[in-house]
Amino acid sequence: MEEGNDTQLSEFLLLGFSENQPQIQPLIFGLFLSMYLVTVFGNLLIIMAIIVDSHLHTPMYIFLSNLSFVDICFTSTTVPQMLVNIQTQSKVILYANCIAQVYFLLLFSVLDIFLLTVMAYDRYVAICHPLHYMVIMSPRCCGLLILACWIISVLNSLLHSFLVLQLSFCEDLDIPHFYCELDQVVHHACSDTSLNDMVIYIAAMLLVVGPLSGILYSYSKIVSSIRAISSAQGKYKAFSTCASHLSVVSLFYCTLLGVYLSSAVTQNPHATAMASLMYTVVTPMLNPFIYSLRNSDIKKALKILLGRATKNRPMDLLS
Repeated sequence: MEEGNDTQLSEFLLLGFSENQPQIQPLIFGLFLSMYLVTVFGNLLIIMAIIVDSHLHTPMYIFLSNLSFVDICFTSTTVPQMLVNIQTQSKVILYANCIAQVYFLLLFSVLDIFLLTVMAYDRYVAICHPLHYMVIMSPRCCGLLILACWIISVLNSLLHSFLVLQLSFCEDLDIPHFYCELDQVVHHACSDTSLNDMVIYIAAMLLVVGPLSGILYSYSKIVSSIRAISSAQGKYKAFSTCASHLSVVSLFYCTLLGVYLSSAVTQNPHATAMASLMYTVVTPMLNPFIYSLRNSDIKKALKILLGRATKNRPMDLLS
């Protein structure tokens, strides 16, 4: 245990994408700074639009505003640290910061998964049980669902972080990634990681595969209900209410599963780091565009929000 206590004060090195190509680091810095700003402002616009428009104070958009908030936090967990490392030409991340990054990455990634699952359930109730929708998806029920998502995510993150804190680390602390990914950190330990591996596997089955099964079940019922609708206009209207969510679910899960399946096949950590950009950076950035471009209610709310901002500008700026 003495060795473990000593190494807990050490540092990790985040090698990033191009440790052998320093000349392209400014390009990477500009690219990720731009993507981060688009992610933050895009999701903030969605949240503000939902707050401003009282017509969007419904379960579907309450869940969406929570998803946008989580996406901002999810991206903020990784990108700022990477930008600081590029700007200072340093790859160092303190041990405590690395563990904190592991904790918050797990927290917000699982929250993303659960919120997408709850949103799928919301669409299932709205389309398959429309007459009972307001009773089933009451404000109290929505609040309890969101609270349950947070509680499970926090407990899961605490468990993994606690187990990582029990590990001892050797001299080789180079992580071929742009953030402290749980599996990479665990497998840099000198001590036995069998318990960590088992918990990671069980958690993945329960918290990733389980919600995905729930989403697939919900959409199988939704498709059956839509097929039973006689008019083409009714089918289109029913499908349009869940098209944006289905697009986001497909993007998130396809990239997430693709990363871990490819990492198991190729065993190339640098390729995995590149692929993980899709669900940690690209997907949160694209979500506001998907919901705003495919959702007429969000478009109207954004027009109201931007209209109010225009009216509040000084008159001399309008001339």
